[in-house]
Amino acid sequence: MMQSAVRLPTPPPLDAYPPYPNLSRKRSPPSRSPSPVRRRSPPRNFDRSAQAFKDVDPQRAAERERQLAERLRKQEPEPTKPPTEEEKQAAAKAEYEKLLNSRSGGTYIPPARLRALQAQITDKKSKEYQRMAWEALKKSINGLINKVNVSNIKHIVPELFTENLVRGRGLFCRSIMKAAASSSAFVSIYAAMAAIINTKLPQVGELLVHRLIVQFKKAFKRNDKAVCLSSTTFIAHLVNQQVVHEILAAQILLLLLNKPTDDSVEIAVGLMREVGQHLEEMSGPIASAVFDQFRSILHEQDIDKRVQYMIEVLFQVRKDKYKDNPAIKEELDLVEEEDQITHRASLDDDVNVQDSLNVFKFDPEWEEHEEAYRKLKAEILGEAEGSDAEEYETGESSDDEEAKEERELEIKDQTNTDLTNLRRTIYLTIMSSLDFEEAVHKLLKINLPVGQEPELPSMVVECCSQERTYSKFYGLIGERFAKLNRLWTELFERSFATYYDTIHRYETNRLRNIARLFGHLLSSDAIGWHVLSIVHLNEEETTSSSRIFIKILFQDLAEALGMPKLQARLKDDLLRSSFDGVFPTDNSRNTRFSINYFTSIGMGALTEEMREHLKNAPKPAAIMPPKPGSESDSESSVSSYSSYSRSSTSYSRSLHGLLHLLAAPGTDAEDCIPGRHRLRHERVAVDGGLTQALVVLHAQYGIDGLDHCRTLGRAVLHLLGGCDATQAVLTQAHALRPGREVSDADVTGHIPGLYLGIGGGDVGRMAAGDQVGDD
Repeated sequence: MMQSAVRLPTPPPLDAYPPYPNLSRKRSPPSRSPSPVRRRSPPRNFDRSAQAFKDVDPQRAAERERQLAERLRKQEPEPTKPPTEEEKQAAAKAEYEKLLNSRSGGTYIPPARLRALQAQITDKKSKEYQRMAWEALKKSINGLINKVNVSNIKHIVPELFTENLVRGRGLFCRSIMKAAASSSAFVSIYAAMAAIINTKLPQVGELLVHRLIVQFKKAFKRNDKAVCLSSTTFIAHLVNQQVVHEILAAQILLLLLNKPTDDSVEIAVGLMREVGQHLEEMSGPIASAVFDQFRSILHEQDIDKRVQYMIEVLFQVRKDKYKDNPAIKEELDLVEEEDQITHRASLDDDVNVQDSLNVFKFDPEWEEHEEAYRKLKAEILGEAEGSDAEEYETGESSDDEEAKEERELEIKDQTNTDLTNLRRTIYLTIMSSLDFEEAVHKLLKINLPVGQEPELPSMVVECCSQERTYSKFYGLIGERFAKLNRLWTELFERSFATYYDTIHRYETNRLRNIARLFGHLLSSDAIGWHVLSIVHLNEEETTSSSRIFIKILFQDLAEALGMPKLQARLKDDLLRSSFDGVFPTDNSRNTRFSINYFTSIGMGALTEEMREHLKNAPKPAAIMPPKPGSESDSESSVSSYSSYSRSSTSYSRSLHGLLHLLAAPGTDAEDCIPGRHRLRHERVAVDGGLTQALVVLHAQYGIDGLDHCRTLGRAVLHLLGGCDATQAVLTQAHALRPGREVSDADVTGHIPGLYLGIGGGDVGRMAAGDQVGDD
């Protein structure tokens, strides 16, 4: 056996090691709490059965057993009934309400817990269920807006329509405005998405425009440059998408450049770069005016060099025709022009942003509203309602689909905001046009709502009436419209009737412009001459304003056509029935009124047929004046005079004033001339026409002196009795100058205002040369 060559060392003896330390275990300090009482376990060989106690009293033992059983029975849990559905709903609602009212404010609920609560709460009429649906709607809208881009916008928009955007329009507007403010590169995408939604839900687009306007106005007042930039950029892209009219962009530009500062000019330059191409195409004069303002700021205002460079770059962008800043990118041009609904909003409008739509509100008719939106969503997305077999059985499936596609959401505007915006658009379009052809071309591009077509002729007439003097520009606009389409012809003819009935509301200058406008339309045959059938030229149915209107109208017609052509047109057999009111022959009194009216305005040639008719008509018998000294006759004449004066107020005022003047002592013949201070001082209703008649007799036939004037006044008494006016004057003229022959034609030719003067009113003053409306 072989041994190892290496020898191990021998261990030392035990005494060589040092002694071990004390390895005794330390005890922990005693506990302050008392130790529990422990029962000692019995010995291993202990037999429990061996120890038995005998019951001394069996009754007490039975009582103890009974009490023990009772205690055990009470300690056992009672069997519980399963909760009912109402109890589950109540418990879930209470728990959800507790979560909402916690310190977190209901901002976050664990998804698993939320799903469990939603599964338990099924009562759609409860506040808790609607609150959960509101939170889900808000989360869904925010998520869809945050993930939209150019490539998926066509898929995101249908998903948005599946959400209730009518209920959540406030959430949508708030979310899209917040997203546009945080990411300016995606503003054009958000505007395109808003444009698509606006075609189907115009109230959503209108609310978005109103909130952007209010946001800009608040930021402008607070000098918040960042918010102004985001608001104007979003508005610019909405203008490019034709969601809002370009007038809003023009107003913002003018506001920013009115009192230019570095910040305001910078914001205006950014807005113009985005909306410039659209303004150049739709409103060239507005764009030119804005760039003129930029040019004046660049040369005259003391602004920062950086801002000057921005303006110069803007002019270069305009020179390059906005090739790097197109109005709408090709991939975002998703809406047809005829499908878009353009809102006409203004900075001056008092808009309602409806902040209450941003918060949850309990809706007692929640299910009905959800069902209505479900039907609307089916129409928008083209979803069929019901089975296809039933639709094919009816045989009208194709018609139903076309009707659904053409049907649009009807909005009733009870505030006339749309009407005001439409009138403002028409007015600005007319005022920004260089000639009438440009104005007509732009006005034809305005999308007039159904039933609002009469507003265009009305605005043309109103714009014309506002001018200091008549401008042929408006007459040419009306003529071109009337000759383009029969619809406009009928509307201008209807406006003639409307303005003639309300002409008394206008002052003299506006009245003159309106009359000349319609005179141009009649002379150019833009409207039919049958519109004159509404004119009834007599004392009862005309006012001072309407008589001035007719005078200016016929004078304009005579100037445009010439008197021979005007006479030929008025004698046309086809139109003769339309002129019966202007040249009446049914009543001798109305006939004389018309004759004297046209004679007083220098158009007596138009009254030849009426004069012939009046000459051939039987004349009533003259009533002789009462004999002096006969009390009965005088009393009867006075009674007849008083009754006649009561029946005609205008007669009594004119005649009483004239008789008072003629009978007054110290009255000269010159006091009868209209316009004298004595007449004005006496404030008597003496008509200029009758006074002029007496003065003409005085100058023509040499009848002078106060007594002769008083004698001529007796002719008035004959007129009171119903005698013919010319016959009464002839009788007195022959009595004064028996040697001088005075013919009927002489009297009617030299005193055209006689009968008008008896009737009273402003026509008599026109006959005497006075201007109606003067003092």
